[in-house]
Amino acid sequence: MRSGHPDFRLGNVLATSFTGTLSERHGDAVERIPTPQRLVDWLAVYGLAVNSCTAAQLDLARELREAIHAAATAAALQDPLPVSAVQVINDHSAQGRAAAFLTPEGKRQWRLGSASRVEDALSVIAADAISVISGERDGKLALCASPTCQAAFFDTSQSRTRRWCDMNTCGNRQKKARFNANQRRNPRSAE
Repeated sequence: MRSGHPDFRLGNVLATSFTGTLSERHGDAVERIPTPQRLVDWLAVYGLAVNSCTAAQLDLARELREAIHAAATAAALQDPLPVSAVQVINDHSAQGRAAAFLTPEGKRQWRLGSASRVEDALSVIAADAISVISGERDGKLALCASPTCQAAFFDTSQSRTRRWCDMNTCGNRQKKARFNANQRRNPRSAE
């Protein structure tokens, strides 16, 4: 943890990693971007460096995060997408100035507008959400099996049977809980 804030949960998929900036949604929620500077820090980790962020821009980011979460959750459950969430995602996608560039290593990299506004970075996240939720990418939206988390994540495993949004947090917590329950039921097995 740096500067008293919870660590970021980093993933390989931009849009679902962004929704992970609020974790444990069904337990004691953990806000990982509580200040405008933390949003700037998170965006920089994903190659979307911006010059600054205001409280109003942080509110916009949280609005987008919740819209992506709502739409991704609906898609994972194969429910109709919430109209209001779709509108927010589309609006953010259309508002930014960003361009995709191909690196010499064959990777896609985003370049934001010359002023590097938060809105430009949010448009990239919204565009990524559209590609994930629409099924354009190879993978499957799923929900974390942790009852306190239930975060939407994009499963790119070969079998598409991943159960946890993050094995190092939710998965290990559930494995530890099962182990402790087994120890209480069978105290002699630890000897």
